[in-house]
Amino acid sequence: MRAKAVDFRVTYIDLRDKPDWFLEISPHGKVPVLNVDGQPLFESNAIAEFLDEVVPPRLHPENPIKRARNRAWTDFVVDFAKGLSGIYYTKSREDLEAGLAKAPAVLQKLEDAIAAERGNDGPFFNGPQIRLVDAAYAPFLQRFSMVDAVLQTGLLDGFPLVRGWRDALMADERVTGSVAPSFADEFVDSLKRREFYVGGLFEAASAAE
Repeated sequence: MRAKAVDFRVTYIDLRDKPDWFLEISPHGKVPVLNVDGQPLFESNAIAEFLDEVVPPRLHPENPIKRARNRAWTDFVVDFAKGLSGIYYTKSREDLEAGLAKAPAVLQKLEDAIAAERGNDGPFFNGPQIRLVDAAYAPFLQRFSMVDAVLQTGLLDGFPLVRGWRDALMADERVTGSVAPSFADEFVDSLKRREFYVGGLFEAASAAE
């Protein structure tokens, strides 16, 4: 919606105490939900596809083959997200290291995809314009970047196209402005509350300041 300059209003909810009105319009109890003239739409990709159909400018590639391939790589987000979260949603250093060892496999697939699909200097997945596939990956690259500020894994150093793509997304206000102002604090607090190993590192970093 930010990329399309849509006029909209956001209502944030506490995901640990979901209000009844929200559960009535979200069949899976998940965010986001888009309310369009009293009709709730749910699931991120479905919402994005709806907006691309009804609000210009189109953010899917015009070429039908390229559009289909973008959709296919959007479906890969689930595996990609697991590959990154398998690093920081862990309870011990050993589990974190195991996740770190597995992550390059999904990153290499994405590195190869960008090289094959782009054919230019980017900086986004297809080129100079942000598209739906970028919006799908941005939240997970954002979370990893926040965690890696403490972990300092250097994981993306071996994947320059993914790293450059991440950097471009994190420098774009349409991405960084798409979360609640308190998002960073809430995310870190969640890591600590759930007793993930990286939460303790954030705790130690705060104490050292």
